[in-house]
Amino acid sequence: MAIVPKKVPNPIDRHVGARVRMRRLLVSMSQERLGEALGITFQQIQKYEKGANRIGASRLQQISKILGVPVEFFFEGAPSGDIVMAAGFGELPQSNFVSDFMATSEGVQLTRAFVRISDAQVRRRLIDLVEALAASQPSN
Repeated sequence: MAIVPKKVPNPIDRHVGARVRMRRLLVSMSQERLGEALGITFQQIQKYEKGANRIGASRLQQISKILGVPVEFFFEGAPSGDIVMAAGFGELPQSNFVSDFMATSEGVQLTRAFVRISDAQVRRRLIDLVEALAASQPSN
């Protein structure tokens, strides 16, 4: 019996999905609500956001209207797509850690709270605190 290799999502599909998730979270919309607006299940939204299923052009246009951004938003910072790897050798390129972080609920919560702080000195002290905490963590 042959071993079937695990299918790895295309990096661009993963990026577009992560941007959908980031924008959806920023507008406080659930996967279920977005799915209803599109006439699909929340499970399909999950697959789109993980990059497991590719989002077609017309569907992406619908998503952009629902989430209130131009279609180009989903491609900002996308990998170039011209990455060539030897068969079976090499690793997938590092993803954009900022986009990955912003695609999490913690990233969205932190960003929302941070931008509400009007005092620049308080924002700077928060950045210093977070950097100090990160520096004190053991390296992976």
